[in-house]
Amino acid sequence: MSALEYNGGSVIAMVGKDCVAIASDLRLGTESLGISSNFQRVFPVTDRLYVGLPGLGTDVTTLYERFRYRVNMYTIKEEREIQPETFTHMVSSTLYEHRFGPYFIEPVIAGLSKSPTGAFKPFIAATDLIGCINFAKDFVVAGIASPKLFGVAEGLWEPDLEPEDLFETISQTLLNAVDRDAFSGWGAIVHVITKDQVITRTLKARMD
Repeated sequence: MSALEYNGGSVIAMVGKDCVAIASDLRLGTESLGISSNFQRVFPVTDRLYVGLPGLGTDVTTLYERFRYRVNMYTIKEEREIQPETFTHMVSSTLYEHRFGPYFIEPVIAGLSKSPTGAFKPFIAATDLIGCINFAKDFVVAGIASPKLFGVAEGLWEPDLEPEDLFETISQTLLNAVDRDAFSGWGAIVHVITKDQVITRTLKARMD
């Protein structure tokens, strides 16, 4: 078993109409042994930008603290909030710096990027463990249940979903996918990001 799969866990991000959603399961385990049913994998970067970090549990904490430090330094130096595209390249360069002894994490980034006109545009991206960026217009997945997430998301996702419909779609996608994977599940957390607010909901799931 790869180190990426050792602690389990899955993350998915989806695009809606002027909104994005990012969700993850809450299980932390060592292979088939469950340890926690409340493990955080999705973290806020700014008010309208979140990052999901599926992979090795210890690297989740380490890498989030590194990103937090670099974002704070960017904010102090540039005197403005970091945009999702800039943060994605920061994530990519951070991972590529450690390509010979990589962090076992495949980040998923979701947020709203501000255009020069002041409008907000949905943005999602993912990278592999050495920082190769995958931009998407519909959804991105990562983690041990990603083959199942791809299958369900392909069937359920539609363009221009409103925030409530997007929440329903990403929730059903995640819950149905992790039910088919022994190393994911045990509840889920969903963040729906709109230009006005972030709606966070915790979902109950099967605990077997």
